Amino acid sequence: MKALLLSKYRHLEIADVPTPAPAPGELLIRVAACGICGSDVHGYDGSSGRRIPPIVMGHEAAGTVAGVGAGVAEFSKDDRVTFDSTVYCGACAFCLRGEVNLCDYRQVLGVSCSDYRRAGAFAEYVVVPARIVYRLPDNLSFAEAALLEAVAVALHAVSLTPVAPDGNALVVGAGMIGLLILQALRAADCKRVLVADIDKSRLKLAEYFGATEALWAADPDFLDQILQLSGGAGMDVAIEAVGKNETVGVAIDSVRKGGRVILVGNISPEVTLPLQKIVTRQIRLQGSCASAGEYPRAIELISSGAIQVKPLITAIAPLGEGQQWFERLYAREPNLMKVVLTPGTSL
Repeated sequence: MKALLLSKYRHLEIADVPTPAPAPGELLIRVAACGICGSDVHGYDGSSGRRIPPIVMGHEAAGTVAGVGAGVAEFSKDDRVTFDSTVYCGACAFCLRGEVNLCDYRQVLGVSCSDYRRAGAFAEYVVVPARIVYRLPDNLSFAEAALLEAVAVALHAVSLTPVAPDGNALVVGAGMIGLLILQALRAADCKRVLVADIDKSRLKLAEYFGATEALWAADPDFLDQILQLSGGAGMDVAIEAVGKNETVGVAIDSVRKGGRVILVGNISPEVTLPLQKIVTRQIRLQGSCASAGEYPRAIELISSGAIQVKPLITAIAPLGEGQQWFERLYAREPNLMKVVLTPGTSL
C-alpha cells in the first residue's frame, strides 16, 4: 500500500509499505481522510521526540472497514467508521474505571518514541482494535469525521469543569482546539464564553463560533478587560489551549479566587507557575489528556450542527501533497487551520 512516510525529520515521501492484516479483535480500515494534527507538525522536525523516523504519522482519521479480524462481530466490511487516537488495553485499573486516556499501556496511533512504535493513518490502510472504533452516520462526511478526535478532546476538557449556565469561562488560545472548546462550552449551555488570542484573524473565527467577547491578549489592558467583563471578580474557569508560559500565566491571572484552570495545551514540556498566587487564591489546576469516551457525543454534536467543523477545514488534499502542506503548517503560514489528507485519491 501507499503511505506518507516520515523517513527523516522534515522529509515526507510516498512509500510502498506492507498492507497490515487485522489480528483477532482488530479491524483493517481503508482510510478516506486523515487530518494533520499540531502534534504531527511538532513531530515533523523532531522537537516533540514522539515521531522518531521512520514512521507513518496520522491519528485523526475516518474511513471504511476493509477487513475484520477473528472475534469481531459488531462491525462488517464497508461500514463507515472513525476511531480513537488512543489505543488502550481495556483491562488495567484505569480502563476499568473508564479512564481509558490514562491506560497504563496507552499507545497513540502514528507515534514512535522510546516506549513503542505504532503506524498511523497517513496511509491507504491502518489496523486498529475494534474496541476503539465507532460507526459514522451517513450525514457525516469523512473529512468532517477526521475532526472528531479534536472535538472529543475539547469535550473531555469541558467535562472536567462543569460551568453553571450563569457562570463564565475564558478560552485561552483560538487555534483548532480552542475554537472547539468554545463550541463545546456553548453546547454545555455556558452562555458567557470569552476567547483570548494574539492572532486577530483567529479572534474573528471565535466571534463567528459564538464567543461572547473575543479579546486581543496582547492588549496592555487585557486583564482589566477580563475584570470588567466578569464584574470585577475574574473568570470562573479558564481553559488553556496553547501550552506556553505566557498563556498559562494569562489563564491563572484571569480566574477568580477559587477558580479553576484547565490545562489542555502542551507545546512546552515545562512552564513556570506563580505558586503563591495559586495557593493564596486557592486556584485549582486540572490537566486534561486526550479523551475518555467522548466520541459518541462528538459524533452527535457534529451531526446535529451543534458543533461546526467545516469552517475549520482549510484544505482537503491528496496524500501526495502531504510534504508541501506539512511545510506550510510548519512555517505557520497565516490563516491555515485544519488540513485533511485523503489517501486513496490521486497520489
